[in-house]
Formats: sequence, structure tokens, C-alpha cells
Amino acid sequence: MFDLFQNLVLGFSVALSPINLLLCLVGALVGTLVGVLPGIGTIATVAMLLPITFGLPPVGALIMLAGIYYGAQYGGSTTSILVNIPGEATSVVTTLDGFQMAKQGRAGPALSIAAIGSFFAGCVATVLIAVLGAPLTKLALLFGPAEYFSLMVLGLIFAVVLAKGSVLKAVAMIALGLLLSMVGADLETGASRMAFNIPELADGLGFATVAMGVFGFAEIIRNLDGGAEADRELVQQKITGLMPTRKDLRDSAPAIVRGTILGSILGILPGGGAVIASFAAYTFEKKIARDPSRFGRGAIEGVAAPESANNAAAQTSFIPLLTLGIPPNAVMALMVGAMTIHGIQPGPQVMQKQPDLVWGMIASMWIGNLMLIIINLPLVGIWVRLLRVPYRLMFPSIVVFCAIGIYSINNAPVDVILAGAFGLFGYWLIKHDFEPAPLLLGMVLGTLMEENLRRTLQISRGDWSVFLTRPLSATLLAIAAALLVLAVLPALRRKRDEVFVEG
Repeated sequence: MFDLFQNLVLGFSVALSPINLLLCLVGALVGTLVGVLPGIGTIATVAMLLPITFGLPPVGALIMLAGIYYGAQYGGSTTSILVNIPGEATSVVTTLDGFQMAKQGRAGPALSIAAIGSFFAGCVATVLIAVLGAPLTKLALLFGPAEYFSLMVLGLIFAVVLAKGSVLKAVAMIALGLLLSMVGADLETGASRMAFNIPELADGLGFATVAMGVFGFAEIIRNLDGGAEADRELVQQKITGLMPTRKDLRDSAPAIVRGTILGSILGILPGGGAVIASFAAYTFEKKIARDPSRFGRGAIEGVAAPESANNAAAQTSFIPLLTLGIPPNAVMALMVGAMTIHGIQPGPQVMQKQPDLVWGMIASMWIGNLMLIIINLPLVGIWVRLLRVPYRLMFPSIVVFCAIGIYSINNAPVDVILAGAFGLFGYWLIKHDFEPAPLLLGMVLGTLMEENLRRTLQISRGDWSVFLTRPLSATLLAIAAALLVLAVLPALRRKRDEVFVEG
């Protein structure tokens, strides 16, 4: 306990430095803006801003990117409630009851409960990160190359089980991600692989290039195709009566607690993340409600639970990243990219070698959550006005910003062309119900998996049974196999789809 207190004091001393406070505020503001504006998305924004972090100190860069991630969860609720447009995928569920509340003239309480729920969940999740960080790091130090390989296999299987839609499509996406990670020079011999004698591919595919294409550009094409100029039922009147009544607080308090617990658990699981957490929390509330028919007609629990869950999940997803070096979702995969840019190898060593970085980031989340609740309530009117900017004026600036960002990484025009190509490919994936996130996860983990697989086989002199003779590795592979069997069972598959259909 004393160690935890010492670590938090160190963290706050780092996070409260003027430059880090400013970067935390910038991250929170940009995140809120990204959450509010439909058609940008957290993944695309973090990918866009990766090049900007080159010039920043490593701690500041990660504090800002983390702020964008959890800030977007706050911002997404604003437009979901006011204009029935989810700025973020995590806020899709909030539209069901939030917008109904706004139509009944109760937008104020809905926004307040969303902000209070998010703040509570964010604080609880940050405590969890602080408490679980050190013990998990100690456990992670027991891991050798064989255990790491098995853990990554488990991570990819989780991504398959939790991806919505077809299991086969999720497996295909992961396999494609693993293949893309192998393009370029061989890790040990330096021989060219799958580069087809194209000089620009000799160093492999840039992670930011693929991420920006598959998420950023593809999202823009999808919005233009879907008619982003569709009528928006904009809230014209001033939003008054921000404060929820005592009854609102009584009704929403248990939902906030349940959403926080559910979100915290799902955030830690690889492949889980904030989207699944918000769907699961809403479904759970509806199942246990005395009168489920209230949901979809302005039930305040339908706003409180998913908003708490998505914020808790967004923050607990940092636990596997900081302790094991494994990104549980696409945004965390980009955080791995940011750490690599700054020469930091994610994994259990980070907490021991660079405690200021890890604890500074954890402390900044408390400060960030406080900033967000102060930012969000007074600025609601401004966010609504921003929504009135036509998408046809907004998307060219997003495209230009994306292109500049990609170009500045390697000063290579071919990267911009590749990102455009991946944008078209990403659009095709969306159209055919393939989820792009597992592809990105496969690409990030591919290099690490290959490295650990080779290292294990070198140590064991080519003996494959080493993965099953080491107890920890065998346990992880057994869990992965069991999960895969469950995912393929039709009964569970039906239930899995219901979570996304229900509402």
C-alpha cells in the first residue's frame, strides 16, 4: 500500500508539470471534439496525431493520446443525446434513450448523468489501473518467450470471440493482419519478404499508414456514401435545467455502478473494449429492469449504464498495454505505435525502468477526467453549433490533415498513396461486414509473435512441445482453444449476435 502511495505521488508530480497539464487539456478537448463530430473517430484521430507526437516528450505525448481516447467517450454522448447522431461507435446505444430524453425536454439531465457516470467510471478505472498495475507487472516478469507467444495467441482468439458478426470473417481479418506484419525484411536474416521487389515496401508497411487508411479514409468514404448530409434533428432551443433531479440520481446511481464494473472487466479483456462494454451494459440493464418497456423511451438508466461502461473500458484497456505490452484494442495498438516511435518497448519492463512515464500517465487520467467534466457541461451549446457545419466542408480538411500526417512520418509520398489504397480496401471491408479492428490487432501482434516464436524455438532447439511443457504457456493455450471452441458453437454465436441486435 505504501508503494502504491509513493508511486501515485511520483505520478502526480509528473502529471502536474505545466507542459503535461497543457497536453492533458489539449488531449481532453480534442477527444471531446472528436467524440462530438461524427465521421472522424478516435482511431483515425490518434493515427493522425501520431506524427505530431515526434516533437513532444514521451510522457506528454502519451498523456495527450490517452486524453483523446477517453475524452472521445465523453464527447460521443453529447451528440447522441442532442441530435441522435453517435459521434463515436461507443455512443450508439446512448442514442436509444438519450435522444428520447432530449425530445421530452430533458436533455440537461441526460447530459449531466452521462458526464457524472463517465467521471465516476473514469475515477474507478484509474484506481484499478493503479492497484492492478504493479502485481500484474510482477506476474508478467515470469513470462518467457513461449508464454508471451501463447498470451498473444490468446489475445487474438479473444479478438475473434468478441468481434461482432461472423467468426470466420474475424479469423480472416486476423490472418490478413498477421500477413501484413510480415511484409518487408526478415527479422533475423534481413532477406526481403512479400515486398515484390518494390523498394518502398522493403521496410514493411507502416502501421500508421494502414491504420489511417482502413479507419480514417474508409470512414470518410462511408460517410460520403451514406449521405452524411442527412437531415439532422438539431436542437434549436437553448439547453436549460442542466441538473438532474433527486429521482434521476436515485434511478441512475445503481446503473452507473453496474456499468462501471462491467466496463472495467471488459476493458481489460483483449478484443473487448468500450464498444462491447456499452452494448453489454445496456442489455444487462434492460434484462434486470422491472419494466423493460421503458427502455428506448427515455429511461435514464439507458444513458447512465452505457456511458459509465464505455468510459471504464476505455481506461482499463491501458492495463494489459502497460503491464503485458499487449494492446487489447485498435486504439491501444496505436498507443504501442506511439511508444515505439519514442523508443519505448511496451511490456513489464516499462513499469520498472520508466515508472515516471507509467505513473505520470495514470495520474493524468484523474486530472483528465476532472477537466472533462468541467469542459463538457458548459460547452454543450458550442458543440451543437459545430454540428451545423456541413460535412462537405469538413471532410476535405480531414483528408488534407490525414495526408500531411502520413507524409510527415517518413517524408514518403508513397505512404499517402498506400493509405489511400487501404482506405478503399477498408471501405470494401465495411461494406461486406468485415470488422477492420482485428486486422490492426493482428498487424501489431504479428511482429511480436514472430519474434517470440523464433526465440522460443531457438532456445528449445526446434522442439515445438515446449509450448505445452511449460505450465503457464500450456494454460494460456488451453484457454485460447476453449474460447475458440465456444466461439464456434452455434448457441453461443447466436447469443453473441443478440447483444448487438438487442435494444
